[in-house]
This record gives sequence, structure tokens and C-alpha cells, in this order.
Amino acid sequence: MNSTERVRAALTGVMPDRVPQVEMLVDPKVAAALVPGAADMAEAMDQLDLDCVPCSAAFPPVSQNGEYFTDEWGVTYKRSEHVLSHPLRPALAGPDDLRHWTPPDPEAPHRLAALRRNVERFKGKRAIFFHHRAAFMHSVYLLGMDRLLECFYTEPEFVHDLMDRVVAVNERVIRNAIRLGAEVICIADDYASNYAPMFSPAHFREFVLPRLQRVVDAVHEEGALAIKHSDGNLWPILADIVDTGVDGLNPIEPVAGMDLGEVKAAFGDRVCLVGNIDCGELLCHGTPEQVEAAVQEAIAVAAPGGRYMLSCSNSIHAGVNPDNFLTMLRAGRRYGAY
Repeated sequence: MNSTERVRAALTGVMPDRVPQVEMLVDPKVAAALVPGAADMAEAMDQLDLDCVPCSAAFPPVSQNGEYFTDEWGVTYKRSEHVLSHPLRPALAGPDDLRHWTPPDPEAPHRLAALRRNVERFKGKRAIFFHHRAAFMHSVYLLGMDRLLECFYTEPEFVHDLMDRVVAVNERVIRNAIRLGAEVICIADDYASNYAPMFSPAHFREFVLPRLQRVVDAVHEEGALAIKHSDGNLWPILADIVDTGVDGLNPIEPVAGMDLGEVKAAFGDRVCLVGNIDCGELLCHGTPEQVEAAVQEAIAVAAPGGRYMLSCSNSIHAGVNPDNFLTMLRAGRRYGAY
């Protein structure tokens, strides 16, 4: 099998030749340490023989002021030395602002530039992954986490209006991405802390789940596969997520109580598990022997019967020891053959 076939097999319940190895993001510092001279993350991942090449949509700055910038959603960020900058100031305060807010144009030609490059270079060789949101996290950025969760109680109709506008943009971007060549959509809304979801199961089902379902259905209508990403302890809402028909679940974060064996026992016949190698402590500060042991255990627990892809517990961020990441990849090949 080549990488594309291997990933599709794992996500659809067909036994692959070996456990696929995928990552949603590899920080440029880690990539440069392991593959000096690589043009970008995708080229580095190709040379490391990962089974996917990921990218996301571009929502570039529309205004900049030194270390601060405002993107096409109207959200202001402070620049970070890392890949992702975090929001500093939301775009909206409430219903009055929403009435005058103009969402980004999903058809903008720059939106899928990175995806187009990956398709041209790697289609048929590596699985083409595309990361995007459904509705929750963009709504968080637009309104602020505390304000959004407050509005779940105080202004539910406003929240429905906001999330419907957000998911309309994101669904269109995702459909366009699949038509351009994306094969696996990673729906990257985070729902939980290390201890519990950020909202009650009832609020999840009222506000978040219908928009997730809409995006999962759109992915499948377009002929692609869907991986649901969320950090944290998802147990109170995990059955609802699996019931949407997602093909994969990522990252199954071990420090958040997401025991890989328990998730496999509960849902491993319905959804491909993607993850669970700790990137917070183990891949940063662990020994090579500890990394190899963790990979061996994850494969032993989750790979039987298929529906497992080896990955870390969030992303290969700048704090990951490059040698530990390489150890993880080599161990995956050593222990991952069926």
C-alpha cells in the first residue's frame, strides 16, 4: 500500500499493511532540525515518510500594527514565535455587532493556496489532509470564550445566529477544499479541558453538535473522510461525537484521561483512533526508551483489528525534542506491521 491507500484503509475499517503514521502539524523548528533545507512542513513530512501532508485555509491579516494584526474574521491577535498566534481581542460583543459583521469570503482565491500546492506535489503519494473548523472555535474567537458560554444561557438565539453564519463559511471552504483534492478533513474545534468539556452535554447537543453534524455530512457528501480533533476529556460527549459518523477521532489525549484502551473498547469498531503519544511531557523530555515503549504500547492496545493511526496527543510543537519525534516514527515502523 502507498500512504494514501494506507490512511484510507485505516479510516474505513479495512486492514492496512501497517499502522499509518500521521501528524496534524510539525513545527518548522522541529522540521528543520530533522530535514534541513526542506522547503516547508509538507516536504519535511514527506521526507520523514509520514503518511499525510496537512495544511489549512488562509485567513491573512487585513490590518497590522507592529506585533498585532487583525484577520479576515475581524479578530485581533498578538504575533507569536510559534506557528499559531492566539486571539487578543474578539470582533463582536453581541447581537448588534453581528448585524453589521461581514464574514470572510469562502471563495477568495488565496484561501486554498497551500492546499493547491500540496495536491500538485503529493496527490497519490501522501494522503492530503486539510484542517478546518466547524463552528465552535471560530465563534469563540469572534466573541471570546467567557462571553460565548455566557450567551449559551442568556442569549441562545444570538448564539444560533452566530454559529450558523460561521458554519456556512466553513462548510463552503471545506467543500471547495475537497473538490480541489483534499482527501481527509480534520475538523479542528477543541471542546474540552483536561478535566471535562467546556459546556454541558445539553449545551453541546443544542449549539455545537448540529454544526459538527452539518460539516461531517458535507465531507461525506463530497466523497472525503472526516477526522474529529479535540483536545481534552471528551468522555461526557464522546458517544455523541462518534454518532455523527466521523471516520477518525484525534488526539485521544492521555493526560486528559482519554485512555486509549478504554476508547478502543468502547468505539474502536466504529471509528479510527488517531493519536495518543504524549507531546506535553514525553516527546519533550522523555528518554528514547520511554518514547519507544509508549509507541509499542499504543500499537498493542489500539492497532488490533485495524482502525488506528499513530500520532501524537496534539501536535509536534516547538518544544518537542526532534530526536524523540524521530524515535517515535522509527518505533511506529518497527512495531506497526500487521
